[in-house]
Amino acid sequence: MQNIETKKRSYDVKEWQRGYDSQPQEFSYWIDDIEGQIPADLEGTFFKNGPGLLDINGSSIHHPFDGDGMISSVAFSQGRAYFRNKFVQTAGYLEEKKAGKILYRGVFGTQKPGGWLGNIFDLKIKNIANTHVIYWGGKLLALWEAAEPHRLDPYTLETLGLDYLDGILQPGEAFSAHPRVDGDRLVNFAVKPGLSSTITIYELDKTAALLTKHAHSIPGFAFLHDMAITPNYCIFFQNPVSFNPLPFVLGWRGAGQCLQLNPKEKTKVILIPRNGGEVQVVETEPCFVFHHANAFEVGDKVFVDSICYSSFPSPDADGDFREVDFERLPAGELWRLEVDLRAKTVSHEVIESRCCEFPTLHPNNVGKAYRYMYIGTAHQPTGNAPLQAVLKIDFETGKREIWSAAPRGYAGEPVFVPRPNGVSEDDGWLLLLVYDAAFHRSDVVILDARNLNYGPVARLHLKHHIPYGLHGSFSEQYFGP
Repeated sequence: MQNIETKKRSYDVKEWQRGYDSQPQEFSYWIDDIEGQIPADLEGTFFKNGPGLLDINGSSIHHPFDGDGMISSVAFSQGRAYFRNKFVQTAGYLEEKKAGKILYRGVFGTQKPGGWLGNIFDLKIKNIANTHVIYWGGKLLALWEAAEPHRLDPYTLETLGLDYLDGILQPGEAFSAHPRVDGDRLVNFAVKPGLSSTITIYELDKTAALLTKHAHSIPGFAFLHDMAITPNYCIFFQNPVSFNPLPFVLGWRGAGQCLQLNPKEKTKVILIPRNGGEVQVVETEPCFVFHHANAFEVGDKVFVDSICYSSFPSPDADGDFREVDFERLPAGELWRLEVDLRAKTVSHEVIESRCCEFPTLHPNNVGKAYRYMYIGTAHQPTGNAPLQAVLKIDFETGKREIWSAAPRGYAGEPVFVPRPNGVSEDDGWLLLLVYDAAFHRSDVVILDARNLNYGPVARLHLKHHIPYGLHGSFSEQYFGP
């Protein structure tokens, strides 16, 4: 596990594929199979969201992003941990469960039975609630960027229904799956793409009451999955992609498969003032961004740290998503982009060329200059590969630390949890789910964020696997039995 510079392939594709097996069962139990010791002062609940079903009654979905959302929670208290998982009971999930077959097309290529004739002109997309989960204002919300949130009971994970944030949202209005927490404020957005696109910004206080809401129209089609924030701006990267809806309308392709990167066009950095002022747009070289790590301001400059791809990793129209040739796909790199607002220019440097995704940092430094970043990464230093490790980057010294679960472990997104009364920016833990192919189960791994080289503080072995997930969060409140 420590020899990460090996050139030998660190993973087995067949073993990696099994991490995408569906998990139709729902569990609740105390975790008793533990290596190491859970920190006594780790108190609260780790929530995780992701696709739990990768097939509907044996019929495979085309892409994991089309899978029905399943929430997992791990509640920590007094050195013990309680696990629970449950599907978000969306209308589409319940309908398909009752019918025993696929009834809805998916954004990323899942089709109903019957070929194009069975899908033509059917533009209905189910809210799959599979991307993020956050506890805010006394509500646990499962998020999917194209629709309203679902509210869940934080103790039982039972679905309470669609939630309109006490009238902030209207039926059909979306609430993105990538909110940013700025102290006691939640900043989020929604985008309505088209020939011109509308971005709506929401800011909620700690009770989830609306502080500000403002909408802005920008030219062109906007595929915006994430944003970064600073004290003055919400920042978006308008990827240079075009959307041809015809194959979707005619039932040939999913909507996500109709996106195409235009390498001759510029990426647009969009800065929307948080007070609702005039939007600024600055162009930079073509790149594709799903996720931003952080942003901060220094004088008239804004720095944005983002995971950048050389091209859009479009889902294959006909292939099985499990049959991935990693070496043919673009790998994400960590870039720092410097936006000079006075000169209207953008430059960048590659901070980390190692394949990486899912960045996290101390929550107190969101929107501010910061020293430490943590990010999921490949075991191998070059080339594209599954995420099997966590990398710590010290921006002050340039030092790197890494913990790897290779060769038989596959890592998800790390979540930073500050230590109570912590004294330094890296004083905390990293929580993540790791798929252990040797036992076809998932582990909850706790790392000391101050030194990843020590290895896991504790490794909690679940009794089963959790399919590879997307995003998660931590609440200081204990939602266990």
